[in-house]
Amino acid sequence: MSRPHPKVREWRHVLLRFVAGMLLFETFSGLSIYLLPFSISNQMMVLTHTLVGLVFILPFAWYQLRHWRIYRQMKMTHLKLTGYLAMVATLTAAVTGVVLTIQAVWQTRIGYTWDTVHIVATFALLVTVSAHITPIVVRDLKARSAAPMRAIIGAEAAFSGYASAIVLGLFVLTAVLVFAYHPAVLDNKLPKDYHYLYGPDRPFAPSLATTNTGQAFDSRTMSGSASCGKAGCHEEIYKEWETSAHRWSAMDVAFQKVQTVMADQNGPETTRYCGGCHDPISLFSGEKNLFNNQLTNRSGYQEGISCIVCHTIKKTDVKGNANYVVTQPERYLFALDTDTTMAPVTDFLIRAYPRKHVESLQHKLFKSPEFCAACHKQFIDEEINNVGWVQLQNQYDNWRKSRWNHPGNPTKTIECRECHMPLQNSFDPASGDDLDYNRTKDDGKHRSHRFLAANQFMPAALKLPRAHEQVDLTEKWLQGKIEIPEIADKWRTGPAVPIELVAPRVVAPGEDVHLDAVITNNKVGHDFPTGPLDIIQAWVEITVKDQDGHVLFTSGQRDDRHFIEPGAFMFKAEPVDQYGKLIDRHNLWEMVGVRYRRALFPGFADKASFSFACPASIVSVPTDTAKVSLDKSVKLRVPDEVTELHVKARLLYRKADQYLLNFLFGEDAGITATVTEISEDEIMIPVRERSPSTD
Repeated sequence: MSRPHPKVREWRHVLLRFVAGMLLFETFSGLSIYLLPFSISNQMMVLTHTLVGLVFILPFAWYQLRHWRIYRQMKMTHLKLTGYLAMVATLTAAVTGVVLTIQAVWQTRIGYTWDTVHIVATFALLVTVSAHITPIVVRDLKARSAAPMRAIIGAEAAFSGYASAIVLGLFVLTAVLVFAYHPAVLDNKLPKDYHYLYGPDRPFAPSLATTNTGQAFDSRTMSGSASCGKAGCHEEIYKEWETSAHRWSAMDVAFQKVQTVMADQNGPETTRYCGGCHDPISLFSGEKNLFNNQLTNRSGYQEGISCIVCHTIKKTDVKGNANYVVTQPERYLFALDTDTTMAPVTDFLIRAYPRKHVESLQHKLFKSPEFCAACHKQFIDEEINNVGWVQLQNQYDNWRKSRWNHPGNPTKTIECRECHMPLQNSFDPASGDDLDYNRTKDDGKHRSHRFLAANQFMPAALKLPRAHEQVDLTEKWLQGKIEIPEIADKWRTGPAVPIELVAPRVVAPGEDVHLDAVITNNKVGHDFPTGPLDIIQAWVEITVKDQDGHVLFTSGQRDDRHFIEPGAFMFKAEPVDQYGKLIDRHNLWEMVGVRYRRALFPGFADKASFSFACPASIVSVPTDTAKVSLDKSVKLRVPDEVTELHVKARLLYRKADQYLLNFLFGEDAGITATVTEISEDEIMIPVRERSPSTD
């Protein structure tokens, strides 16, 4: 029996059929991943493409070495040249594929240069293999009348059949995996007993927030922020967000108490007004229908404004009151499973196949002040107070009309994110941004997701992870002690809101002393203070002492119950209801106007004035007044030589006034808000007896 022709043996070689089948599958599946839209089947294709590619490497290397040894002695022809080019393209695709797999498994992101080379190599492979195989087959078909060629052509046909069967089998395997996968069934429907208080076309009213479908979103698709940190990708950002006001916006104990009062008075449906900004997950999942006080078993309570909620807002309106449209992102395989066994597969898919992840969650809108305006601008209208429209906090328009906004000139403008999300050195895969005028896509920085602002009370009250660090940074932020290099040339150094004493150069005993404390909104991008001014308090504390430390005059002190003494100079607002009664329980749903409001517009100053009589004698009271009665104090005449008045002014701030906290939690709870010294000034005034010659 004669041995088959060498070419017949080559075409029939099992290794060639195996390698060719896998190579074709890798090529076609790679094109599918690149060209077809995100789907369950394409994600499964990524997994099979990766696994087959890893299996393919050793057989290919073995076959390629063997093939090269057989044909290396032949003269160079176009067939040999295209064979070498095909080998280079295949090796490039294989090597870059291995690198991308390693990056997707053990690193936080794939390298886009490696990915680009891998894609280019795939197209190069198609061209070079076609250029190598097609002429051979055409040549053999032309010579098919010769006896040996019929056997070769038969071997080629058999090769094609075997290779096609392998390709088909691998695609069938992928299809089986697709059909075997059971995605989480989403409950995107509002409860059957859902109360459409403002009509079926406005299911989330009175909040202006809505979904792009106008229907509910399964809460699982809007939550799961922990996975962003635990996957190792956005760990730095997750830790920053974990103690931020965005994270605890729903679990804020004051918010929960106020929401309870609102629900008791007006029905639980009205709390949807608050939900768009404070509790969007509960709002969009329809949980603000049946009354649920703490929502402690709900993901919305634990996450507040989650990563997904913020990053899937696709449209906003500067009208405020959460006027935004949120979309429901398509989630990767196993992302919504309660069993976390397959979580590494989800993480791998996000890194290896990041296109959908990036398209869904990264967009230019949230880099604009208009994005922030959706929630950082608030009003009450007739739907809420039954009277009419009233403007509440409005950070956006404050900023828009301020000296910090220079439309079209980013070198002079300071936007929300530049202040409240300063750049941090970063290893995050999302670091870098070439959409900012002063940044690049490879700058190795991300924007802080601490969202430092003015609430130094709640992180500690809620005992959140690293709460003390957040409180400390918030206080430094309020004091203007946190440097922001990217905007350092746009504003002054020093306190954000400095206080400066203006006083006479010298006073005489018994003379009235007039002091002014000038407070300037130096660096704040909106009103100071801002937010719910019915509960926020910023005030001036004045202390005057003699040269021996005896207190002569005070204003703005707090008593043992943490109340600020009457008559203190204070920044705040006093809203009223339609009967003129004070709104002092944050019951804004009853508000129709304000009887008093004091705040500082950016760049503006205000003045607190104080008067007291410089004593002609000084009463020396011992430190321990419990042991010594006042009749044992010693009165000292002011001598002719110079004596001094030491004046100290402090601008103090706290997030919640004591009356509200006592109302919400009871005075016996002992809860009081943290007080931060924003700025201070201190001067010394000489005291001298006036002589006839004194002016």
